[in-house]
Amino acid sequence: MPPLTPTATGVRLTLHVQPRAARTEIAGRHGDALKVRLAAPPVEGAANDALIRFLADRLGVPRSAVQLVGGATSRRKVVEVTGISAESAAARLPVGGT
Repeated sequence: MPPLTPTATGVRLTLHVQPRAARTEIAGRHGDALKVRLAAPPVEGAANDALIRFLADRLGVPRSAVQLVGGATSRRKVVEVTGISAESAAARLPVGGT
């Protein structure tokens, strides 16, 4: 299963998140997910907020278009992004294999 799946309104991303990293960046693939390193700590939703901000900026969509739909307290997260095509998202993220 690829980390990026098209939906009726945008895309769904499967992510493996590593909080407390040296810097926020996409670190390639992690199995069937896209690995994202976040500088934010995993306390009081800080890492989730940082993830939403990072993805919105990277994909060029408003933060309100990025919604965490699974894995709020897990390293493995599912995020839905509305208002972007799968092709456009794949061009802005190094997902490979899509």
